[in-house]
Amino acid sequence: MRRIALLGSLALLLIVCTRWVGDAQQPPAANPPRFTGKTEAMESKDLSVARRRFEPGARTAWHSHDRGQLLMVEQGRMRAQKRGEPIKEYGVGESDYTAADVVHWHGAAATQALVQLNVGFGGSAKWFEDVTDAEYLGKGK
Repeated sequence: MRRIALLGSLALLLIVCTRWVGDAQQPPAANPPRFTGKTEAMESKDLSVARRRFEPGARTAWHSHDRGQLLMVEQGRMRAQKRGEPIKEYGVGESDYTAADVVHWHGAAATQALVQLNVGFGGSAKWFEDVTDAEYLGKGK
C-alpha cells in the first residue's frame, strides 16, 4: 500500500512539475495596449537633446535656432527671455518653447543653479551679443 501511495505521489509531482515547466516556457501574455487610437513613431534624426548645468547667474548669449528649441527645467530655476518680451522664470517640471528664428537667452536664476534639458529640432544656432548684467536683471541696456 505504501508503494502505491508513493508511486501516486511521485506521479502527481511529475504532472505538477511538467505543467509548471510548460507554463514557464510559454511566451508572456501580450502587453496591454499603451495607446488609444492610431499612433505612429516618427523619424527623429534631426532632434538633438542635451542636458546642461548652469551655476547661479550663468546664462547663454542672445541666440536663435533655425527650427526652434524646447527647454525643460530638471532642477533649480531657469530665467529666459525672448527679445522684446519680459523675462520669465520657470521651476522644476516647467518648460519653455521658442519658435524658429526667435532671438532669446536662457540661464539659471541669480541665486539658484539650474539643470536644464534642451531639445533642438535641427538646423543650426545663430549667436549674437552677450546678455549684459542689466539685461539679465531686467533693467534694459
